[in-house]
Amino acid sequence: MARPSSQGDDNDGQKAAEAEERNLKRKCIDYHAPAVIDLESRLYRKACRTSHVRDAPFLQPHSSYIPLLGLPIMDAASPPASMAYLTYMAHVTRAKNSQPVMSLSWTPGGRRLLTGNQEGEFTLWDGINFSFELIMSAHDNSFRCMAWSHNNNYLLTSDAGGNIKYWSPSIAPVQSIDTHNGQPIHGLTCSPSDTKFASCGDDATVRVWDWATRTEERVLEGHGWDVKAVTWHPRGLA
Repeated sequence: MARPSSQGDDNDGQKAAEAEERNLKRKCIDYHAPAVIDLESRLYRKACRTSHVRDAPFLQPHSSYIPLLGLPIMDAASPPASMAYLTYMAHVTRAKNSQPVMSLSWTPGGRRLLTGNQEGEFTLWDGINFSFELIMSAHDNSFRCMAWSHNNNYLLTSDAGGNIKYWSPSIAPVQSIDTHNGQPIHGLTCSPSDTKFASCGDDATVRVWDWATRTEERVLEGHGWDVKAVTWHPRGLA
């Protein structure tokens, strides 16, 4: 009777050793190189803006620039121009109806993107592969503006017919308000406490609203032409 070969046992032992070696390896991020770059460049980054801009490396979206990457906090105060502007188009997508997009906003979690088109329709996009998940009719006129409350509990939208709508995070309608004499509403902003919000439109007015009662509290006049934007000051001033 022939003696069985030990080649199969050797292969099994080698595979087991390789599997054990793979299990011992842990993926990690090595911060030593970026930390050294940060320590070296910190000596030359003075308070002078000109020296800061001159010494800052202009990184490009290429693997050859990986050795020049520093810590994220290095460029928090004054990022280089290559980091402030996109230089590479990642993806292009198109909806079924192919209508012009008038406004857009990320959902609070950043996982989805909301767009409003010229036909008054909502389109919900997946934030990873940018495929559309939902198309629904929201306004009777073209979209003009979107604004989330600071607590991310409600979404405000406006259209070209002077209509403002409240939406829940699940994109369910809550309230509808007709205002600004039927003129387009170009801007919406919430107060820091989310107790009030303001709107502006082509009727040359800015209107302040109570959030809970959905009633108009004040009309700010004095603009000689259409009001295209409004922003609430972080300390409570409109």
